Amino acid sequence: MKTLTHLLLGFVWRYGGVSLLLVGVLDSSFLFLPLGNDLLVIALTARMRSIPHLAYYAGMSTVGSTLGSLLVDLLFRKAGEEGLEKHLSGRRLDYVKSKITNNASWALALAAIAPPPFPFTAIVMAASALQYPRKKLLTIIGAVRMIRFTGLGVLALYFGDRIISWGSQESVQRWVFGLLVLFLAGSTLSVIQWIRRSRRLPQPASERR
Repeated sequence: MKTLTHLLLGFVWRYGGVSLLLVGVLDSSFLFLPLGNDLLVIALTARMRSIPHLAYYAGMSTVGSTLGSLLVDLLFRKAGEEGLEKHLSGRRLDYVKSKITNNASWALALAAIAPPPFPFTAIVMAASALQYPRKKLLTIIGAVRMIRFTGLGVLALYFGDRIISWGSQESVQRWVFGLLVLFLAGSTLSVIQWIRRSRRLPQPASERR
């Protein structure tokens, strides 16, 4: 347990911004990594304790999250509402469609700043499928995510010593390991579901000929 946790943390410490970028892309698109970037921004900023590092980590997390959202947009803008119905169903489908139909901008902003279980990816899927302008979609997500990650970084600057002390405890390291196992299991299931559902997505008319 310790070895795996230390290896993963070692990768994060060594590649800081790159790891935030990768986690941001994956978490905002196809994998299951709730609060992944939030925790990493806090941990890295608490460790470095400098405003330039805070800005760098928040910026890389924001870029990653925006790129992940772009991947979702590229898929569902082409698939349209019919493709959305292949991935979402029942009350969840009705919920995200009503949010986008009533006020897409506010729905995207809330999704970008709210923690799980608020359905961030589902909201992005619905906005793209219902043809909300891509430029506005990515601008809102990027701006709000930057605010979110910067705010977390500021908290890490002020409470850095406490965070580092807390993170060195054995019980916390066990919790981190359990979280990693949960992420791995959830991501595996998420990928399988995405593959299955993507095979059922409707193809554009030009590709059917």
